[in-house]
Amino acid sequence: MAKGPGLYSDIGKKARDLLYKDYQTDHKFTITTYSPTGVVITSSGVKKGELFVADVNTQLKNKNITTDVKVDSTSNLLTTITVDEPAPGLKTIFSFRVPDQRSGKVELQYLHDYVGISSSIGLTANPIVNFSGVIGTNVVGLGTDLSFDTKTGNFTKCNTGLSFSNADLIASLTLNDKGDSVNASYYHSVNPLTSTAVGAEISHSFSTNENTITLGTQHALDPLTTVKARVNNFGKASALIQHEWRPKSFFTLSGEVDTKAIEKSAKLGLAVALKP
Repeated sequence: MAKGPGLYSDIGKKARDLLYKDYQTDHKFTITTYSPTGVVITSSGVKKGELFVADVNTQLKNKNITTDVKVDSTSNLLTTITVDEPAPGLKTIFSFRVPDQRSGKVELQYLHDYVGISSSIGLTANPIVNFSGVIGTNVVGLGTDLSFDTKTGNFTKCNTGLSFSNADLIASLTLNDKGDSVNASYYHSVNPLTSTAVGAEISHSFSTNENTITLGTQHALDPLTTVKARVNNFGKASALIQHEWRPKSFFTLSGEVDTKAIEKSAKLGLAVALKP
């Protein structure tokens, strides 16, 4: 188990990854290449219906500084500079998008055995200030996630969360949308040798009085092939199979069907990731 409570974004992450990660209904292709000087170039394309979106990401590492530059098919350029541990446990992230002059942001992350803090501020005249913090241990953590708009003087986001972890079970409870919704998630590792795990997520909206329940599982057929499946209370069922056909290169086939409207065509997604 990791030391410390981690960041607020880590609360419920295991269950979210089990239930939602790698599921898709689009067609995605990603290829990564490495230059002799250590530059990593990743090109990806996604076909969403009749729309095709592509981007190229270049990453350069120099000691503890990582620079990422991404250009997409709409001519947007996103630059992220990460300084890892300028001081023990501290990480600094600076990002901006061109041509959006108001997109500049500075983020600080600090990890300790008993606390995890993330704070960011926009580089504008009236910035949005984000703060999240978790106190506790690697077993129990209590945290909050806030966003404050200095222009209007209002909190745009106010969430709280509680997590519990042990060797094979992770549970979390979060109150989101300024108290309008509550979310509970559960992740249980059944057999680490075969990566067999089950998970569940239950969400309730107080304003609409609507409940969403999602159940999922995963299992490794062999060391290179994993299958996953999920279903929710609205009748949407999804499944995927992912095969690592060479180190760090994956082929993923996923599908979704609406069991309450079985006459509709199933949605199929395909993702191929190539790394040398």
